[in-house]
Amino acid sequence: MKKQELLEDDLKYIWHPFTQMKELENEENKPIIIKRGKGIYIEDIDGNKYIDAVSSWWVNTLGHSNKELNKAIAKQAKEIEHVIFAGFTHKPAIQLAKSLIKLTNNNLKHVFYSDNGSTAVEVALKMAYQYWVLKGKSIKRKFIALKNSYHGDTLGAVSVGGIDLYHKVYKPLLFEIVQAQSPYCYRCPCNCEKESCNEECLNSVENILKEQSKEIAGIIIEPLVQAAGGMIMYKKEYITKLRALCDKYDILLIDDEVAMGFYRTGKLFAYEHAKIVPDIVCAAKGITAGYMPLSVTLTTDKIYNEFYDNDIDGTKTFYHGHSYTGYPLACAVANENLKILKKMNIEEYLKPKIKKFAQELKKFEKHKNVGDIRQCGMICAIELVKDKATKEPFSYEDSIGKKIYQKGLKLGALLRPMWNCIYFLTPYIITEKEIEKLTNIAYKALNEVLPND
Repeated sequence: MKKQELLEDDLKYIWHPFTQMKELENEENKPIIIKRGKGIYIEDIDGNKYIDAVSSWWVNTLGHSNKELNKAIAKQAKEIEHVIFAGFTHKPAIQLAKSLIKLTNNNLKHVFYSDNGSTAVEVALKMAYQYWVLKGKSIKRKFIALKNSYHGDTLGAVSVGGIDLYHKVYKPLLFEIVQAQSPYCYRCPCNCEKESCNEECLNSVENILKEQSKEIAGIIIEPLVQAAGGMIMYKKEYITKLRALCDKYDILLIDDEVAMGFYRTGKLFAYEHAKIVPDIVCAAKGITAGYMPLSVTLTTDKIYNEFYDNDIDGTKTFYHGHSYTGYPLACAVANENLKILKKMNIEEYLKPKIKKFAQELKKFEKHKNVGDIRQCGMICAIELVKDKATKEPFSYEDSIGKKIYQKGLKLGALLRPMWNCIYFLTPYIITEKEIEKLTNIAYKALNEVLPND
């Protein structure tokens, strides 16, 4: 089929996510038809190449079309592609669970499989609530969630989300939560300076616990980086102190590592920076290097053992599952992904690239519309403002991110800024030369949209 025919069929038959479909009728907004990918690049049907600066929605870690991962999928497909996971099991799922537990230093002991980040969060919420029910504390049914948070798009995950633009239309369908302040260091809710603060924003959480801890089942966080909120980054000490509060008031700490897990922050899981262990960890995206949908919800013996008993009336069974739970193809590629990361000595491998990004970010410092520059491992963010002194943001109607996105495509990079935030979340295999090229493209795109007079 010719390009025009494909575009016509796309607009006729497909409903794209996070997209106002009417806008796609405009020539400049038409979907780009991707034909292939290799390494950090994706290539469209016309032969144009783009640096995949967002890892295709934060999932791709080892680059597109990795030969070893391709082989792993093909090999598994010849053996068993799918099998029911209730009453049956298979080697790839067993191997993967064992490897994940080992990687957490045996601090987390059990793996529950599902198929995407939202469902990993749904599992965590249901698991946490049922845990308290089994302990005879069914009154503990509320969750604390943070402002600016995002945990997925299923109704439970949306309930604990904190971004109104995404969630407000669904509020009549959601369960009640208690919302706490966001640890947004650039726009601190407590008017503190990042360098000298003592995590005063945590007072918001403790005040809730002082009054409602008997009703609170747990708190859910995105560790170190609130991703969809605009790559909002905060200090590891916040998590350390939060763990202590959870212990003090007897609530569960649910750690949503869907975006941050598998070395995005420089460590396997972001919580490791804080030297704590959550009660429940949700992970997805990078677990298969972007090859297959797969997620895991990991938990401790403390949680698991409440469900483990003679189940005379069925109340101790965890009634949750998906058709693709423990999907053999996904587990096989995840196992190969972990082997590759180990062979790469990934934590050391990433250090010079993290340093290079830090160096390249300096070119943005003097731009009149750059309010804040943030970095956490392989995640970098540049927050744009109308005025540096007042931190006044651009309005939604200004469409600054969209304009930079369009300029970036013309210059050869898929940037896809979020709100007023340009960010880089690239495949790990990006070279230092390519980091320089990418940041130069981003700066040029920024300067074309907002000239630095």
